[in-house]
Amino acid sequence: MEAKIYNQTGKESGKISLPEDVFGLSWNSDLVHQVVVSLMSTARSPIAHTKTRGEVRGGGKKPWKQKGTGRARHGSTRSPIWVGGGVAHGPRNDKNFDRKVNKKMKRKAFNTILSRKFRDGEIIFVDAVDMKEPKTKSAKVVLDSLAGVKGFERIAKKTNALFMAMPKKDAVIEKSFRNFGNIEVGEARNLNPLHLLGYKYIAFVNPEESIKTFVKA
Repeated sequence: MEAKIYNQTGKESGKISLPEDVFGLSWNSDLVHQVVVSLMSTARSPIAHTKTRGEVRGGGKKPWKQKGTGRARHGSTRSPIWVGGGVAHGPRNDKNFDRKVNKKMKRKAFNTILSRKFRDGEIIFVDAVDMKEPKTKSAKVVLDSLAGVKGFERIAKKTNALFMAMPKKDAVIEKSFRNFGNIEVGEARNLNPLHLLGYKYIAFVNPEESIKTFVKA
């Protein structure tokens, strides 16, 4: 399985051989859904929080005696059925939303999404992005050049357009693209299924080294 490699000016500069077990898998929607939902759930940080009847201040005294008043019996004014009382079954910020998914399932889902995006022409391989200093203007030139590649015309215009996967951290490139709200630059080893589904296009810079960071030897 081969793919074209482009330089930062948008010209073809060579080809790369891709592993079949990463970029050649068939689509499995059930697996992808299960893994993505688990990742989103695990990432939740609950904020909404209600107090139970035991946490609301007051209500220690029985409002009236048990019998003889003709009224319904109550033991506390902080019961959930009282105004000002606690909340029954309300949201809690101490709830654990973590959902475990096996490593092999995560890896298979990741590779399945990569394969789908590769088949759909949403992955581009760039041999290198060279910038001597952080310049948004220089980054815009690179984006415009890559937009000249067939199938990537909207790479700089679409919302959540591009995730640029680098083989290692590069502060100059990160700062150069920082002003583009629809572009994210990060290390390839940190890619996960949410990144792949959250961005229309994925650009692997120095693809041989980038792909090695997440493919088993």
